[in-house]
Amino acid sequence: MTETGAHETDPWVQYFARRGHPHARRLASGMEGTVYRLQEGTVAKVWAGRPPGDFDLVRRLYADIAGHPLPFGTPEILDAEECDGVLVSYERELGGRPLRSGSEGEQPARDLPRRETDALLTVLRGLASVPGSEVMRRLVFQGDDRPLWQGHSRFSDALAALVERAADRNRAALAAQVPGLADVVSRTASALRALPDQADSVIHGDLVPPNLHVDGAGRPVAVLDFGFCTTAGDPAFEAAVTAAVWDMYGPDAAHHTAELSRLFARELGHAEEVLALYQRAYALITYDLFGMGPHDGHFRWCAARLR
Repeated sequence: MTETGAHETDPWVQYFARRGHPHARRLASGMEGTVYRLQEGTVAKVWAGRPPGDFDLVRRLYADIAGHPLPFGTPEILDAEECDGVLVSYERELGGRPLRSGSEGEQPARDLPRRETDALLTVLRGLASVPGSEVMRRLVFQGDDRPLWQGHSRFSDALAALVERAADRNRAALAAQVPGLADVVSRTASALRALPDQADSVIHGDLVPPNLHVDGAGRPVAVLDFGFCTTAGDPAFEAAVTAAVWDMYGPDAAHHTAELSRLFARELGHAEEVLALYQRAYALITYDLFGMGPHDGHFRWCAARLR
């Protein structure tokens, strides 16, 4: 999430003041919406684009995760309401500061510092300890039109079907940048379906530096913004995506992906070829979520990964 200003003219600040929170201040904005600090220990999130009918799943997802002991905090919804068709949730405030904001002055070093990689390993191990639940299997990946697990009993089969659906969403645009796209899609889906069964755990799906909060010593104290690609599935998928997205656009991005993939394979016991397969799948299911064509950084990244 990114910090924001202009508190005095923000209509939501005025809204929360009328609701008995005169010191409300806009705190940050991210994929899910805008967060306001109301008072010590409590924040409000003004959700962006999520239909209120889906919100019970989110509330239950957070409860499923919070019900397991973790060495860091995760979101917990205390109450919710609707204002002019916009969902507002009241949540426990999570501490710490973003590990890295992603601003120009915070480009990661070529060799990631030990405390950063240790924090990642702590989070990946923690999330892998939270078993997959029925609520997690009912969630929809960003950009798709149905729950990921619908009609499937294995994560890898569900992911293979999503790869095929997503490639068809805007196939012409992707094919213009990825020669032999049909073969790439076919080989990726077949390899996913050939994976052995794995025990499912919660997958966050968007562990980027702003979503991981740390204390002054660099220890993770909170993981934020579940929902982008959150589901139940193979912990290796979480590790693969994290290695790929931790630094997507920096001058050493490819080096960091390779460095983290090797680290996660060694420390977490994942096969490097499985991590590479999941990274291809991630590129195929997210390539068109922010824009299409060479002008969009995420699209360019996905096309390059698939080439």
